Formats: sequence, C-alpha cells, structure tokens
Amino acid sequence: MSGMSKKIGIALANPELFARAINRLYHTKLRETEFNHRGLNFMDQDWDNLIILDGCRYDTFERESNLPGQLSEVESLGSMTVEFLHGNLADRSMLDTVYVTGNGQFYHNSGSLNTSFYDVENVWSEDEFWDEQNHTVLPESMVHCGLQASKQYPNKRLIIHFIQPHYPFIDSDIEIDDAFDPDTPGFWMRLMRGQIDVSEEEIREAYRSNLRIALPHVEKLLTQLSGKTVVTSDHGNMLDERSSPIPIREWGHPQGIYTEELTKVPWLEYQNGPRKDITTGSTKHSDDEVDNETVEEHLKQLGYLS
Repeated sequence: MSGMSKKIGIALANPELFARAINRLYHTKLRETEFNHRGLNFMDQDWDNLIILDGCRYDTFERESNLPGQLSEVESLGSMTVEFLHGNLADRSMLDTVYVTGNGQFYHNSGSLNTSFYDVENVWSEDEFWDEQNHTVLPESMVHCGLQASKQYPNKRLIIHFIQPHYPFIDSDIEIDDAFDPDTPGFWMRLMRGQIDVSEEEIREAYRSNLRIALPHVEKLLTQLSGKTVVTSDHGNMLDERSSPIPIREWGHPQGIYTEELTKVPWLEYQNGPRKDITTGSTKHSDDEVDNETVEEHLKQLGYLS
C-alpha cells in the first residue's frame, strides 16, 4: 500500500482525524507555514531568564497562579512544542543563552533546528531526574538544575523548560490501561477517539493539578534567579473544546491548529534585583549523544509519539 493510500485509509477509518487534517490545512494556509506566524518570537524579547511551562493555557494560568509580577497574554508561534522550537529557534546562534530542558524535543529535532546555544542541559536524559513512577521530569528537578545553571553561568540568559502542566499527570488517580505501551496510540489521541473512560472534568482537574504542583517551584525560581524573569508557555492545550473551521471536539495540542486555546499563553514578568550583565561566547555544548531508544521512550511517555 502506498503512503498516500495508507493515509486515506486511516482518515476513512477515523473521521475525526480527517476533520483535523482539513482544519490544519485551513490554519496553515494549505501548509504554506511551518508555524503560527502571528505569534511572538520569545527569543527576541527582553529577559534574563525565561521559564517555560509546557502546554500551559493562559486561562488556566490566570486562574491558578498567584505568582508575583505583571501578567499579560501573548500569542505563541506554535500549537505544539516542535512548532514553537522551529518558530523561535531555527537557524539561530544563541551563544549568550543556556537551555535547561525537561523536554526531549529540542534534542530529537536538533538536526532540523540548527540552533547553537552556549550550553544545553537535557535534564530528561539523566536517570536521576527522570521520574519512573510518573514518567516525567518533576518540577523540583527543574528547579535544582535551573539554579545550578544559574550559578555556573551567571552572565548568560537562561531558559528553564518545565514539563508541567503537560501530561503525564503527577500522582493522578486517573488509571489508563497501557498508557505507556509503545504499541498503543498517544494519550490525547485515545481521548479524542473515546477510547479512555475518563470524564472531561476529571481531565481538566488533572491538568489544573499539574499546574498547581509546578507553581510553587516556579515561585522558588522567581525569588532566587537574578534579573528579569519571564514565565510563559510554548503552547496551550485543547480540553474537549470545538476546533475550527470544522467544529470537532479536540484534545491535546495537535500540530498546525491555531485556536485560542492552543496559542494564547501567559507572559508574566518579574524582576529580582539588578539585571544580568549578559555576555556571549563560543559554544560550550558538547553535544553528548543520548541513546535513540531512550529519546523515543521518554517522548512516548510524555504523549508525543503514538
């Protein structure tokens, strides 16, 4: 069976996927754009430290957060992490910046991104920081690694990329059979197909809980990092809302769907003491290789690969 025939067969068997594909063509202007060009390039903004909460909707952040600082809303360049990375980082030299990330997508897509940071810490690849019980990197691990990087590189811009409130849900009562089996579809896809017997409100509460768990750790960073810190997100998350133009109910953060729920994200600015004296330099990053099986296993557990 040809690749096109296979795709047609999948679409016919899964009408919600066919409708999503039509919506994607609409939002990406028939695939002429690789990301949401209406969004803001976060790397071009004025900050010393950028804290990214993965998959955090503006409305949920506004409701749950009591963090100090000035909150506004901005539009992201992507509806998923890979789009966000390409829109903000592709073909850029950022030798004044250190990237500390709990998300393996930068490593997984580094070849096509062609981005040079001064250093990158792939927290997700380190056994001591990957939580096997919850299949994620916990927020306290990101605080630990972020503060270490801040001490090691006091004159560099710092990006700290948390996983939360992104799935998996930490210490959740929601039980999903074969949730992390490599032969089963991803979590959000199974929800969309009605293959998981969990109510919409249970999912919404688990998502909000993930954010509530992360916020005290974010506040710890705000009070300990020097200079101007921004708290934001790479994209939002659909929680059974209607997409457009075909009004199917959507879950997760599908590529190329630029609804408000997916692209409207928080932008919280907070300053703690004097600004950093930022310097640039040649790359220090050693490009240590991570086993491909480890990369794919962790991305699968985070719900990225089906």
